[in-house]
Amino acid sequence: MNEVATKPSGEIHQMGHVDVLIVGAGISGIDAAYHLQKYLPGRSFKLLDALDGFGGTWRSHTYPGVRSDSDLFTFGFGWKPWSGPPIATAAEILAYLDEVLDEQDLRQHIQYETKVTKASWSSADQKWTIIAERLSSGELEAYTTDFMWMCQGYYNHEKGYTPEWSGMEDFKGEIIHPQAWREDLDYKDKNVVVIGSGATTATIVPAMAGEAKHVTVLQRSPTYFIAAPNRDDLVNQLRGLDIPPDWIHDIARKNVLHTSAVLIESCEKEPDRMKAELIAGVQEYLPEGYDTHIHFNPKYKPWQQRIAFVPDGDLFKCIASGEASVVTDHIDHFTEKGVLTESGQELEADIIVSATGLNLLVLGGIEFDLDGEVVDFSKTVAYRGLMFTGVPNLCWVFGYFRSASWTMRSDIVSELMIRIFRHMSEKGAKVVTPELRETDGDIKILPWMDPAVFNPGYLQRSLHLMPKQGDRHPWIFEHDYPLESKSFPEADLDDGLTYR
Repeated sequence: MNEVATKPSGEIHQMGHVDVLIVGAGISGIDAAYHLQKYLPGRSFKLLDALDGFGGTWRSHTYPGVRSDSDLFTFGFGWKPWSGPPIATAAEILAYLDEVLDEQDLRQHIQYETKVTKASWSSADQKWTIIAERLSSGELEAYTTDFMWMCQGYYNHEKGYTPEWSGMEDFKGEIIHPQAWREDLDYKDKNVVVIGSGATTATIVPAMAGEAKHVTVLQRSPTYFIAAPNRDDLVNQLRGLDIPPDWIHDIARKNVLHTSAVLIESCEKEPDRMKAELIAGVQEYLPEGYDTHIHFNPKYKPWQQRIAFVPDGDLFKCIASGEASVVTDHIDHFTEKGVLTESGQELEADIIVSATGLNLLVLGGIEFDLDGEVVDFSKTVAYRGLMFTGVPNLCWVFGYFRSASWTMRSDIVSELMIRIFRHMSEKGAKVVTPELRETDGDIKILPWMDPAVFNPGYLQRSLHLMPKQGDRHPWIFEHDYPLESKSFPEADLDDGLTYR
């Protein structure tokens, strides 16, 4: 076992061995645990999570109105029917996950307030040694495991992205990022400026508008939105016919995927027409004459960034009522009273919310080493977007950016990993490692995601830190559920993977 440096204050508590150690008890971690328990019941596993409870994003995000921006028929698990409205609040999602933990008896496998900080692979022992900190006490614990299943998501839960603007120290009010929301923040009858234009802004503005004196959205550039009632007419009809819930869930998933595929194809083939339709859809909720061509007319093509869904058009209803307004401009600097834009308009505020995005965190920010040599994942090539060349017995669940919800990929990654584990058993192998083949000598190394296809700010800021992909299978991360849902089950598990 590798020796690991301890904190000056003391010892590392040895916590024993599990066959599979899952990092994260959110959607992906629970999905992985379900699949292991159901399809490989002889394997021992444990989930470690830094938060004080399950749910990941849905526990760490507590800002007003927090809700999904994907429908729960696809964001929910394929094996657990969703019975609520398509777009759900964080509380509803946590209640759904709570049911899953009870129904599948998974609580016994989870340990909370445990932050993994280091993982060391020993080729001699053919296992990982994981060092984790118990956040409640500061004590360090060591676990060993044959396989690490990374399910902690892709961004820094502890710190969101806030640009450095000139004069921020001069502002006399409070600046807060949605990821660092305080429960005691009082915004009643106060002027609020929300800087940002994405899904978080679309969520937080209508939630605050009813109590705040006024909410102003300050955006550098607009975002595409789809506004529609928060209901699924097909699902409601099927529910009225007393169709079994699992049938309804499966039909709803297929219908949502089909609709999404048609939308994306239309955006790619006819971007100008789709742009006009999306802007017109927003205009339906706003007063006649409202200048959507300034405030809701993005510079990029539809689906180069994710299109946010606005349930019941609540964001636009707030704007129409006068409770909220939109300013499209650049920030010149902060003042004592608020923000001065480049056009010379001063937006006065008691509270400024920097809904300016995420900081991406590669594999949870954990320090990985192989026999003492630190792993730089940006120099690895990803096997199907989930395992990495030269790194044994490790996978990272990374969901879809654009073509489907996160959970759709979590499901098929879990299914593929079960196949890989069974294949290892058939071979009598303890170690699986992706390795470039002899025929890959002329492989073209490409970024994790093509910026021409998908280019949100949080990805562009950190793309250089991410693993790479290649120009051929199995080194392509397709970012496409219809393709991967077919290619994963058909994958030759001896192509690109080595066993010993």
